[in-house]
Amino acid sequence: MAGLPLRIIVGLGNPGPEHQVTRHNAGLARRHGAEFRDYRKYSGETARINIAGQDLVLLKPTTYMNRSGLSVRQVCDFYKVPADEVLVAHDELDLPVGTVRLKHGGGHGGHNGLRDTITHIGETFWRLRLGVGHPGNKAEVIDYVLTRAPRAEEDLIFDAVNVAVDCMPLLLEQGAERAMTKLHSRPGAKA
Repeated sequence: MAGLPLRIIVGLGNPGPEHQVTRHNAGLARRHGAEFRDYRKYSGETARINIAGQDLVLLKPTTYMNRSGLSVRQVCDFYKVPADEVLVAHDELDLPVGTVRLKHGGGHGGHNGLRDTITHIGETFWRLRLGVGHPGNKAEVIDYVLTRAPRAEEDLIFDAVNVAVDCMPLLLEQGAERAMTKLHSRPGAKA
């Protein structure tokens, strides 16, 4: 079974210490000892890692969420990587807190970071959707994603991130179908 040919993993979030632990910044852990370096020409911080024998570029845009696509496009252009070899990890209001889902392509679902990324590279990239829940009222969404989650929810989000990181070798070695089966059927997985 063939693995997924990923070359770039992007963690969408907002820059700055005030956003580091908000729902928007439920990003991937630095488990592989990656050291990020700031590159203005990419409008972001990048690091290089190797998982399951595959070299990957990690990108953290230093733009705000609604301008993330520019950074993604700059890195894709530099490395000559098509959209279908990019995985974007992002917060997902439509999934219960602590849920993690893998998806290929699709629309933006109202997510401004995805909207801008689609504008810049198209919609055929992979998405790692990290459930942060919904506040219940559309008017409360902005404040909800830009504030820190209660400790119990934060723990569920970090657990989901760790499960996703654990699944990366499987995704790269055996492909998306195997990874989706593992992620979507894990104990406690909802939605």
